[in-house]
Amino acid sequence: MGKALEGVRVLDMTHVQSGPSSTQILAWLGADVVKLETPGRGDITRGQLRDLPGVDSLYFTMLNANKRSITLNMKSEQGKEVFTKLVSSVDVLVENFGPGVVDRFGFPWERLHEINERLIYASIKGFGPGRYANFKAYEVIAQAMGGSMSTTGFEQGPPTATGAQIGDSGTGIHLVAAILAALYQRTSTGRGQRVQVAMQDAVLNLCRVKLRDQQRLAHGPLGEYPNERFGDEVPRSGNASGGGQPGWAVRCAPGGPNDYIYVIVQPVGWAPLTELIGRPELAADPDWATPEARLSKLDKVFAMVEEWTEQRTKWEVMELLNARNIPCGPILSTKELIEDETLAELGTVVEVPHPERGAFKTVGCPLKLSDSPVDVERSPLLGEHNDEVLGELGYSAADVEQLRTAGVI
Repeated sequence: MGKALEGVRVLDMTHVQSGPSSTQILAWLGADVVKLETPGRGDITRGQLRDLPGVDSLYFTMLNANKRSITLNMKSEQGKEVFTKLVSSVDVLVENFGPGVVDRFGFPWERLHEINERLIYASIKGFGPGRYANFKAYEVIAQAMGGSMSTTGFEQGPPTATGAQIGDSGTGIHLVAAILAALYQRTSTGRGQRVQVAMQDAVLNLCRVKLRDQQRLAHGPLGEYPNERFGDEVPRSGNASGGGQPGWAVRCAPGGPNDYIYVIVQPVGWAPLTELIGRPELAADPDWATPEARLSKLDKVFAMVEEWTEQRTKWEVMELLNARNIPCGPILSTKELIEDETLAELGTVVEVPHPERGAFKTVGCPLKLSDSPVDVERSPLLGEHNDEVLGELGYSAADVEQLRTAGVI
């Protein structure tokens, strides 16, 4: 069975997380992704946060599956010649350098388009053109400047970063969508194009409901928030759902740091919930029976639920609530997730062999296509595919050896 992106060639000039997360998805979908790295060092994450000395870190291996690796000195004239051939042979070039880096190599968009008019040149930057354009951006900076941190945490606490990497991997997913759109448009135009996604823009896109609420504030307090006071900006609201259906994380037995379950109280679920927690009389009580009546005392609602959940484990609560069609979800720790048998069966978490570090676990492809199955393969060793890729470009074995001796690869 073929792959969705079979026949698409990608030159991956990305590093760290935002870019590699994007190109890894393209590779999972069947594209031939060739990762271009600096000779001798490669992607900086190969050596960052190492758990085993002298072995590619999990940071690298978990973001570069299913790719091939070549090394190339872009500052040398021979390196630029090789790069030109690479560009002429691919469909997509992806990079997440700081502003202007690829231009300084001598390859601005105009030059790249001249070499290959069908090329899609895709970039991740911290910010769009304008005031912030030349600022450096990292994961939490993108969260800070995209609306996430100001709206995450509890009311009296400081702004808080989310564990989900919405600045890096979130931007990478946005870039995948842009690249696929450009590839589709090329089928009718025959032309490539410039594609860019800013990390700030991607985070803000994921925080759009907070911009919704910012505008709603002009008409009064936000009733679905538990906050007692509202100013002129959306407040931090703890674990409130922030949507039309109120929810909260309530404690469970035996009281560990992740012994919580998140419970949503829908109108249809109120009666079965009151019966379950031993307060059936509240189902028809006009002071509690409607969403409007409960809105002003959601803290009391979830306090009653918590009195009941504290006597049971989160798994017991999950079974009891789901049996009554009450939405809920136990707070799963990283240990629970990596050991979850269901996630392993689904391929959400997979085990991958590696020639140097041995087997390790990583996430599987979250995109499921019936006619494009994904086998997660290991990340490449640095320069592992130099001979192979250069041979595809027409270089002989002697040519490759000369490039190696000259420090070009």
